[in-house]
Amino acid sequence: MKKNSFFAMMGRMKYITRWGLMRNTLRESLSEHSFETAVIAHALAVIGKERYGRAVDPGEIAAAALFHDAPEILTGDLPTPVKYHNPDIRRAYQAVEQNAAQQLLGTLPDDLRPTYTALFAFEADRPEFYRYIKAADKISAYLKCVEERKSGSREFLRAEAQLLAAIREMGMPEADDYMAQFAIEFEHTLDALQQEEN
Repeated sequence: MKKNSFFAMMGRMKYITRWGLMRNTLRESLSEHSFETAVIAHALAVIGKERYGRAVDPGEIAAAALFHDAPEILTGDLPTPVKYHNPDIRRAYQAVEQNAAQQLLGTLPDDLRPTYTALFAFEADRPEFYRYIKAADKISAYLKCVEERKSGSREFLRAEAQLLAAIREMGMPEADDYMAQFAIEFEHTLDALQQEEN
């Protein structure tokens, strides 16, 4: 790949669509998902810091979340049932993702590469903080399912139930707080969201 093309490649996230095996009422790009995941991850880290005294930097978490799926620019979004079908497929896909990440990082100037390498390696190098991104990723997917259900689609009902169970199983107070206090609001219409509480 061409040197200095990193940010042009990141700009291509908007062309990668998610949920390829599902009939969507509203398409979701990788760019949209990454932004939403970063916003949620930041919120989870703020909740962790302010409510639970966690030593976490919400800005750093949000930055890493923005790039958590960046290798999919080159690999595309492999559907979850395929990606997790068996350990051999999962390991092979992880190797493909690692290769894609290295290709992308290679398009940065030498002086900028270490900062982005740290963000790309968050899952392996900082698992205690990556859990915020993992939870945010699941919550973002869950909210997509809610959006589809609200649009009248039954296509995502099973995924919605599975994701809700997976979020609860994480045993993460920050995620539980977000779900109870903020995710519930995604059920409402714009009029209901703008309505003042009495």
